[in-house]
Amino acid sequence: MRKIMASLDVGTNSIKLIVGEMILGKLNILAVSDTASKGVKKGIIVNKDEVMEGVSKVLKDAETIIGLPIKKILVTVPSNDVALTVNTAKININNEEHIITGSDITKVLAKSAQNVVPSNMELVSATPIVYVLDEEKKVGNPINAVANTLAVKTILTMAPKQTIYPIIEVLESLGIEVLDIAYSAMASYYELQTEETNKTTGAVINIGHSSTEVAIFNKGVMSNIKKLDLGSINIDNDIAYMYKIPLKDAHNLKETLALASNELASPKNKVKVTNKDGEEIEISQINLSKIVRSRIEEILTIIKKEINLLTKKEISYIIVTGGMIELTDFSLISEEIFGHDVILGDIKEIGVRHNKYSAALGLIKWYHHNNVVKDKDYSIFSIEEQEEFSGINKHIAVNDNTVLGKIFSYFFNS
Repeated sequence: MRKIMASLDVGTNSIKLIVGEMILGKLNILAVSDTASKGVKKGIIVNKDEVMEGVSKVLKDAETIIGLPIKKILVTVPSNDVALTVNTAKININNEEHIITGSDITKVLAKSAQNVVPSNMELVSATPIVYVLDEEKKVGNPINAVANTLAVKTILTMAPKQTIYPIIEVLESLGIEVLDIAYSAMASYYELQTEETNKTTGAVINIGHSSTEVAIFNKGVMSNIKKLDLGSINIDNDIAYMYKIPLKDAHNLKETLALASNELASPKNKVKVTNKDGEEIEISQINLSKIVRSRIEEILTIIKKEINLLTKKEISYIIVTGGMIELTDFSLISEEIFGHDVILGDIKEIGVRHNKYSAALGLIKWYHHNNVVKDKDYSIFSIEEQEEFSGINKHIAVNDNTVLGKIFSYFFNS
């Protein structure tokens, strides 16, 4: 079976959809679509109709590219007021050979989350820290191992239902089945991880339009996460205020003229704009970059302090991603604040080489990893649809009557 998946990242500034196929551990992009986001404030949906319109557009655009309807999807969810806890569980291996299967792994993970999630919260992830065979042998992946019992130690992350359900309801109203959910920072880690990050403790920073996620990872397992109400919009606001220009013009100046650091900015590079008073003013790259640098420096300094609050362990790396880091010379100021160990997002996939896609890309890789551990095949398309997609003339059997159940059940059965 071809491993084809679609992921959706609904942000305050844009809505991004990616359809990709995992081939030999590599993600092959089949379709990508994005549109301006409306109805979202600081990552939270405030107008479902506006969000539905945006999601419908990216779905239609992607479906036009691949030639098939998208009815199943992965989606990022806000990290507001996240709760984390560590729990354990143990099951007996009852088959005659006592060989641990993917269903056993799913079962023990589900058991670790039983009677733990409060009624006002929703389970987002149950990540295994370690598996234990027969109460003595610790392993990373127990699939196909022989044992009488399988135990697991997990870290469970939960978020308020009121922050998660709105996007689920939007997708349900469009006839879309949500296969799984994850935080942007968690997904971004799977896009940007290395062999070294999987051995050490570090931080992943996803700087969005109006908010930033700061997450701590210990040997590839997320151990803490915090959302900060800071993002690239703060820079736009500063530019708009200083020059008395509309926010849209401020954003365009940031994208086309400003550097993240004024160190290499040119005083001769100038543009003329009309402010809100109707006056024509001249803005130099160096003065504009000073404004940008000041705000970025403040944001990164706050993030650095937050990392120290989230973990007492020694940090071996800091990964920074999100659209802001695409600003020219961002590396200069990030190294000043975080040191030379900072890693800026480097998106490799052809067609989506921009850090605004890091969460949507990583979401597919994260889901693929979870299914490999469970020894499960997956695809958003049936065999018949895959044959049609591959060019084989077969009848397409599409079920338009998908109904969204509780996320808990989808998490453990996806």
